[in-house]
Amino acid sequence: MISKKQLFFAVLFCIGLFSSNSLKAQFTSSSDSAFKEGKPNSGRLWGYMFSDYYYKSHADSLNRGGNNQYTGIPKNRNAFQIRRIYLGYDYNITKKFSAELLLAAEDNFPAFNPPTSASASGDELSNGKLSFYIKLANIRWKNVWKGTDFIFGQQATPAFPLLSEKIWNYRSVERTIADIRRTPSYDLGGGLQGVFDPETKNFGYDILIGNGSSAKPAGTSFKWFYGDIYHWFFNKKVVVDLYADYQRLNWAPTWHHDRQMWKGYIAYTTPALTIGVEAFVNTLRNDTKATLISGGADTINTAAQGISTYIHGNIVKNKLRFFARFDMYNPNKKINNNLYDAYAGISSPSGYNSGSYEAKYNNTGAVSSVIATGDITSKENFVTVGLDLTPVKNVHIMPNIWYTHYASQLSTGTNADYDLVYRMTFYFVFGK
Repeated sequence: MISKKQLFFAVLFCIGLFSSNSLKAQFTSSSDSAFKEGKPNSGRLWGYMFSDYYYKSHADSLNRGGNNQYTGIPKNRNAFQIRRIYLGYDYNITKKFSAELLLAAEDNFPAFNPPTSASASGDELSNGKLSFYIKLANIRWKNVWKGTDFIFGQQATPAFPLLSEKIWNYRSVERTIADIRRTPSYDLGGGLQGVFDPETKNFGYDILIGNGSSAKPAGTSFKWFYGDIYHWFFNKKVVVDLYADYQRLNWAPTWHHDRQMWKGYIAYTTPALTIGVEAFVNTLRNDTKATLISGGADTINTAAQGISTYIHGNIVKNKLRFFARFDMYNPNKKINNNLYDAYAGISSPSGYNSGSYEAKYNNTGAVSSVIATGDITSKENFVTVGLDLTPVKNVHIMPNIWYTHYASQLSTGTNADYDLVYRMTFYFVFGK
């Protein structure tokens, strides 16, 4: 018969054995290196956050740029702000299959846009608190044929997050130029990510068919088709990339309404210095109501175009870097002052419309009401410059300037103005 003392030590041994195995499993399941090696039943927990202290030195008098971070925020406003929190888990089911889950909490756009307003907002609840949502949730079938993975579920799109955003490297400061206009960075669907040369991986492609509604349920049966092809040159120092997408928006016999984008990208990138140029043309067919000077109105295409140029590099290796970027954006190059005197967007899908946002403030400085309007004639020029101080790996302190200039293309438009913000941005990464 087992004595109480023997039973006590047996229980202690089992607990110790279980704890040891649990700790070992815990270590394996959260090991970045094991996950990268494709070890079955291995995973990694990771995440990052970027936030700012900002001061808005000047505000555009017409509150233009509805897709921008600081539209509608009054002059002299200052605040601490979280713009993004990521919490992700990647898991290898087997060497052939892996899963990805990413939770995100992101700021409202504009930052002071109340969740109860009719304007587009971010991830604030009705009580004003920030909330997580499911941004990515997918399964990857690796090497479904040599050099190509099949991904099903909510996943990164080929538009910019798989390549150009990574090379820009400063999403913590600002989105890429296509991302600002709300071309989806993630979508629910089925995609292929692969290379034509598995041995060198210089020549690759990404394609995806998705709902076109990001994390929201599909509202129509029309799908968004994404395609991207790229090639690396000079020992992966130079990349050339061509992207295209297409989506029907309405398809009635009397109204064929769709959207199609072409985007090109070229970059020279090394750990010491990166220079990049990204440009697009996005055509929204039958998307603008143009009022004729002679009376009446036409329905015309909206042709948005933009170009972004940037540079970033080392000042002190691994400790201090610099970055600078200049964007030019025209929400509609079809403006014709000899024929039309007013323009109104019909649907402005995906933010390709220089929408304006008017905020009303009470005597305490709080937002009392908002009015969302549209201005599809104002060109925008965006500038950011700053420093990137890295006291330790994966921790960044970045003083920077955020500036956007607006100018109407109408013959009567004399309302040039700008938004100017001074920021101290804080960014950290863990688990990667």
